[in-house]
Amino acid sequence: MMGPAHSLSGAAAWLGAGAVADALGHRMPWPVLLVGTLICAGAALAPDLDQKSATISRAFGPLSKALCGVIDKLSETVFNATRGRGERRRSGGHRTLTHTWIWAVLIGTGFSALAVLGDRWAVLVILFIHAVLAVEGLLWRMARVSSDILVWLLGAVSAWLLADLLDRSGNGANWLFTGPGQEYMWLGLPVVLGAMVHNLGDALTISGCPVLWPIRIAGRRWYPLGTPRFMRFRAGSWVEVKVLMPLFMVLGGIGGVSALGVI
Repeated sequence: MMGPAHSLSGAAAWLGAGAVADALGHRMPWPVLLVGTLICAGAALAPDLDQKSATISRAFGPLSKALCGVIDKLSETVFNATRGRGERRRSGGHRTLTHTWIWAVLIGTGFSALAVLGDRWAVLVILFIHAVLAVEGLLWRMARVSSDILVWLLGAVSAWLLADLLDRSGNGANWLFTGPGQEYMWLGLPVVLGAMVHNLGDALTISGCPVLWPIRIAGRRWYPLGTPRFMRFRAGSWVEVKVLMPLFMVLGGIGGVSALGVI
C-alpha cells in the first residue's frame, strides 16, 4: 500500500486498541489515545525504510535518504544470508527484513527503552519523529508541496505540546506501566502496532509480505503471506483509495468514540 493508506490504517489500529482497552476496563486517557494514534500513524510508514522512493525517505531530508540506503543494503544482506534453497538471491531489500514481526518488536522495544532511559528528551525525540511521519503520511499531498522545514517545525511544536500534556497528572504518562521511571514505556506499543499494520496492509497487495520470517513455510523462510490471489490488488489502485482508505476512516471513527466511552 501507499503512504496515506498505511498511516490511516495505523491511526485506525490504535483507536481500535483504545476501544479494546476500554472494553477490558482499562480505558486510555484521551491524551494517550491522541498521542498513540499519532505515533501509530507515523510508525505505519517506518517499515518502508528499506525503499529509497518511499514517503519516509523524504521525511527528514538527506538523513532519512541515507538511512533508507543503509537499511536497504542491510535487508538485502540478511535476505541473501538466510534465504531457503528455493529462494533466489536479491539485489535490493524492499519487503524483507523491515517487513517482519521480529523487526516490529525490536523497533518497538528500542523506542520503549529509549523512553525509559532517556527521560523527557527521549520522549520529545520519539514524538517528533512520529509526528513528522504522521504529517507526511496523513497529509501526504500538502506535505509534498510544503517546505520540509515547516513540517519539521510542526513536528517539533507538536512534540513539545504533547509531552507537556502527558506530563500533567492524570493524563496518562503512567497509563500502563507505573513503576519508577517506567511511565513512558508504553510508547513502544503503538510503534509495534503501526509496523505490524503496515505489514498486514502489504500482505493484501500482489507481492504479499514475509511477516513471519524466519519461520519456514512451504520450504521458504521469506514466504510472502497474503490473501488469496484473486483478492489482492496493486498498491495505489482504486481498491486501496476508494475502498480501504474510507473503511479505515470509518473504523477509526468508531474505535475513537468507543475508546472515549461515547458509545
